Amino acid sequence: MNQDQLKRIIKRGVSEIIVESEFLELLESGKSLRLKMGFDPSAPDLHLGHAVGLRKLRQLQELGHKVIVIVGDWTAQIGDPSGQSVTRPMLTQAQVMENSETYLAQFFKIVDRENTEVRLQSDWFGPFTLSDVIKLTSRFTVAQFLAREDFSKRYKANQPIAITEFLYPLLQAYDSCVIEADVEFGGTDQRFNLLVGRDLQQMMGQRPQQCFLMPLLVVHIQCSRWLFYGVSLQQLHYPIYSQNKSD
Repeated sequence: MNQDQLKRIIKRGVSEIIVESEFLELLESGKSLRLKMGFDPSAPDLHLGHAVGLRKLRQLQELGHKVIVIVGDWTAQIGDPSGQSVTRPMLTQAQVMENSETYLAQFFKIVDRENTEVRLQSDWFGPFTLSDVIKLTSRFTVAQFLAREDFSKRYKANQPIAITEFLYPLLQAYDSCVIEADVEFGGTDQRFNLLVGRDLQQMMGQRPQQCFLMPLLVVHIQCSRWLFYGVSLQQLHYPIYSQNKSD
């Protein structure tokens, strides 16, 4: 891999890598890396902003690395509190699984299906006991979570924070431990969650994952007299990934 290829991977479409020097060390090791990206199928479609991270996964797949996509069939029922000012409504398992089918169809518009492993959270959280939950929650403090910006704002404004929302980052972090992720990908709003995963892996004797943070993409499309604030991958009818190295 030459310097132009390396720069394209670590700089183009990337807000931050934690820790960049450690990620470069892994790349240079020749090891096939396990690249984690999780999705909560809380709506029927992935949005166009997801394409930023998916394109990065595809670039790394082309270098021989493996993608592990986590279908968050448990965390989707809670709802990710990142950037939220109120508690999200909980979804049923049936709603989540229906949404996951369309999510994966759209996911593979960009990511190579042949070099991807699909995992459901229920594979490991299904058998979870109360004892397992207590052990997991004992590793972090409420003070650590209240330091998170969105929780902090809601706490200071006397707005409710559900206990389940504190569980969300822990469940996402535990995913990284189960699949032994080398790198996790997420938007900049996921920074706290990805770092919890890094900490939990270290506590459990694993090498902490590297965190690839992607910029959030806000799309405004003016069409006649209507203004659309988002576009889903399902709405796209042309390829959104090419192997042109300038992309």
